[in-house]
Amino acid sequence: MNIAFVGCGFVFDIYMRTRNAHPELSIAGVFDIRRDRQDQVCTYYGLAGYDSYEALLADPKVDVVVNLTNISSHVPVTQQALEAGKHVYSEKPIATSREECASLFDLARRKRVHFSGAPCNIFSDSLRTLFASVKAGQIGQPLLVYAELDDNPIHVMEFEKVRSPSGAPWPLVEEIHEGCTYEHVGYHLIWICALLGPAVNVTAFSKELIADKSDQTSGFVGTPDYSVACLNFENGATARITCSVVAPRDHRMRVIGRDGELSTEGYRHYRAPVFLERFTRAALSARKFRTLRNTPWLARRFGVGGRSLPLVRNWKSHAVERHQQPGASLKTRMIEWLRRREVYAQDKFVGIAELARSLKTGAPPYLTPEFLQHINELTLMIQGAGPAGVAVKPATTFAPLGDLTGTLS
Repeated sequence: MNIAFVGCGFVFDIYMRTRNAHPELSIAGVFDIRRDRQDQVCTYYGLAGYDSYEALLADPKVDVVVNLTNISSHVPVTQQALEAGKHVYSEKPIATSREECASLFDLARRKRVHFSGAPCNIFSDSLRTLFASVKAGQIGQPLLVYAELDDNPIHVMEFEKVRSPSGAPWPLVEEIHEGCTYEHVGYHLIWICALLGPAVNVTAFSKELIADKSDQTSGFVGTPDYSVACLNFENGATARITCSVVAPRDHRMRVIGRDGELSTEGYRHYRAPVFLERFTRAALSARKFRTLRNTPWLARRFGVGGRSLPLVRNWKSHAVERHQQPGASLKTRMIEWLRRREVYAQDKFVGIAELARSLKTGAPPYLTPEFLQHINELTLMIQGAGPAGVAVKPATTFAPLGDLTGTLS
């Protein structure tokens, strides 16, 4: 299937990390309003470029348009592609209002095309493993989820010096202007809602804690760099999500049931270990001892933290198991091996691959339009909660997605 990218910024290179694991997807070309970035990407990856977005949409070879533009451009770029009769895969958030999001899905239905979007970490081996454990009843009825999405103090990390492999600067100004909730909270929301179903009530708070994050954004004040939300679900479960670029990195997610707990920390690591801890009086009592809590190997002996589960593979697991860029130096391969093992093993291409597979087989997409609209609305609610906080009821809902492990092989 032929795809074309709109937007050649920093995230484009993250997508391209696993391009070679998806031979069923052929890149017809790319377009960016910044011609220098388009030329850099075309030269670096050996891709074709379009003279205009209209030229891309007029290309009959293009089946799917992948929208990697800035958040403020998501709606017009997607709308134009849908109007042209193209299938679309968009980065998150799909839109910055519930009404615009709904209108895009309505347009896709009228045009009889598919419209889907990020985040695609729902297809990771870690989540498949977590879902399989819940389905097997290993923790009993899920009652509570704690999700952390702290991504390091942005004002300390010197992101203005970071460049992608093809030379794109890290989007510091946009990240600060749009905020960590818009950029990140969807990664955990998509896991939690797929597991627990639709949220029926949201209590949220958001606030900017640090105004002077960078010289590049001096004078800009207002966008939250911290948010927290408590979600009440239709099935009776509850979740708490914390998101910031103020606290040190912490990506843990814990699913607590009546009989045990599942935990993992890898929304950006598709093969992060998943730990199962069955509740026992001995292990729960052992948690009281500081030495046990601070000594992992000793904690495991007493059952604290549980055991690592064998990961449940999917059809694209190999994308993050080995280096995908031919011709790389030994040094680069060693660095990439360490990165994949310890820090980051993400396959952003898999969301497009799932859309393409749905189009090829005629099967309905796993991520339904109603589900994606719900995730988008929750993101907007949490972002816009403000320092006074809100307690609101989402207008969107969705039918449960069903068994992830049984649906996606």
